[in-house]
Amino acid sequence: MIPFSPPHIDQRVIDEVTAALKSGWITTGPRTKKLEKELSLYCGAPSVLCLNSATAGLEIMLRWFGVGEGDEVIVPAYTYSATANVVEHCGAKVIFADVNLDDFNMNPHCVRRLINHRTKVIMPVDFAGLPADYSTFNSLVNEQEIKAIFNAKNDIQQMLGRILVLSDAAHSVGASAGGVKTGSLTDVSVFSFHAVKNLTTAEGGAIALNLPAPFDNEEVYKTLCIKTLHGQNKDALAKMQKGNWKYDIIEPGYKCNMTDIMAAIGLVELARYESEILPRRKAICELYNQLLAQDERIELPVQSDQHRESSYHLYALRIKNSSESQRDEIIRLIFDQNVSVNVHFIPVPMMSYYKNQGYNINNYPITYFNFSREITLPVYEDLSDEQVKMVVSALIHALNKVMH
Repeated sequence: MIPFSPPHIDQRVIDEVTAALKSGWITTGPRTKKLEKELSLYCGAPSVLCLNSATAGLEIMLRWFGVGEGDEVIVPAYTYSATANVVEHCGAKVIFADVNLDDFNMNPHCVRRLINHRTKVIMPVDFAGLPADYSTFNSLVNEQEIKAIFNAKNDIQQMLGRILVLSDAAHSVGASAGGVKTGSLTDVSVFSFHAVKNLTTAEGGAIALNLPAPFDNEEVYKTLCIKTLHGQNKDALAKMQKGNWKYDIIEPGYKCNMTDIMAAIGLVELARYESEILPRRKAICELYNQLLAQDERIELPVQSDQHRESSYHLYALRIKNSSESQRDEIIRLIFDQNVSVNVHFIPVPMMSYYKNQGYNINNYPITYFNFSREITLPVYEDLSDEQVKMVVSALIHALNKVMH
């Protein structure tokens, strides 16, 4: 069986995790702080905070900005549920926007129509690793007429003076737009280091802070450190300094910190990300393109253009002229040949909870059109060229049976 996305665990990872275990620091400690600094250098963001998940990062940024009841947050209809769930957690209203036909990313024209005086945050998602159109989103929130309707409810919102752009960059560490790495393309970006991501810490995530003046990103980082560790004004590393045991709880915070065991994996992965991980993933995607380019039934994914390059996280193709049921039958036939594929994603408005809230997928026609035809092929570092050919063979065999 060819799996869909197993983690790459080699001896370097095992050795670094073993060293962390032997060091005496297994919770947040020197390795976590080192990974934060390395990520900051890598993506060009002034400050980075590592956490236990991207979901925690998104929610804590909404809470830091003061998003709550009566507010609205615009997110793409085509995403994983976490993007919308964090808005619900904060008591705000999720406003879904439709996506682009070509790259699955949130459509700025749809977003513009949804903005009103309740809008506090726009949350684009970098689908499959390709950055959303941040130049347009950044310009949009800075337009005078858009800023004029922004209703600031606290000092932080007053300081920014406009809608916050919070990037769900769960897929896109290492991607770029205009030569600038994800993490410094907009106000705040949140990465995921979940087990299936390009860069993993088993579980985990990070907030990349790139807020404009007069914000001090390092001061925001320090505030977030408190918010994500029970509201405690010292972490374990600080408390272990000689005679520095006394601490205070200055707010009822959350528990979202990354451990040094997780960071140990991330340090190894980041060190080889540009030299090994990204080149291999790109090569796999290019081989898929080469093998599938002549099949007119298949719409290949957009993974780069003149401004952007993906992190090659997913290979999300579409079957032309296929119905949802035909796509599902193609997937079943592929699995029958011992090849694992997936669908990214079932749109959030189609999920029971959100349907019961009154959301209707018919209001997002491009989202549904893309989803109904989408199949994601395996992309992972240990996938061999021979296995790529086997995946393609299984796909073509299934297509021949279903799409006559």
